[in-house]
Amino acid sequence: MVVARLFGVLFSGFLIVATVAPGVGAQEARSSRGRKYKAPPETSHIEVQVLRDYNGKPILNAAVVFHPVLNGRDEGNLEVKTNDEGKAIIDVIPTGSDVEVQVIADGFATYAESYLVTESNRAIAIRMLRPRAQISTYTDTHGQAANRVDGVQEPAHPASAPATQAPQPANHTSDPDPIAPVSPNASPSSDQNKTPR
Repeated sequence: MVVARLFGVLFSGFLIVATVAPGVGAQEARSSRGRKYKAPPETSHIEVQVLRDYNGKPILNAAVVFHPVLNGRDEGNLEVKTNDEGKAIIDVIPTGSDVEVQVIADGFATYAESYLVTESNRAIAIRMLRPRAQISTYTDTHGQAANRVDGVQEPAHPASAPATQAPQPANHTSDPDPIAPVSPNASPSSDQNKTPR
């Protein structure tokens, strides 16, 4: 009886060690496999305000495109529309990146500028200009306003001479209106109104 009891205690101790030991090894193996957590980079809060240059009023629904480049790696493009106050706000641009900001608004020249974002909060004010004349190598157009007006532009048509009426072909029949319908009450004086016999 003593031997059976001693054997039972040893056997149960062996089972406890056998069940605990593989679990410890499996946890160690799991920690060495898989991906390691890498924290995302710090981001900056960027607020771009888009205003009309001639009166300082905000421009609603202008497209503000952000193109960040961090350590020579392109981070992609992000587009945000301006709100009623003319502000476009974004919080996902990595701190320390070189950001190209492009603003596109109807009736205004496209704006593009590059900014180095090193701080956690950045406010950018942009004053949009009316379109300027296209740069030409033949004439000096620097600083001149565009010569086209707002709205749909119709191409210029050359002035044409008044149209002359083409001569009508001569009518060789005796009937003044050869296409006129024949009425059933017409007199049989004409060949076309005769009934066949």
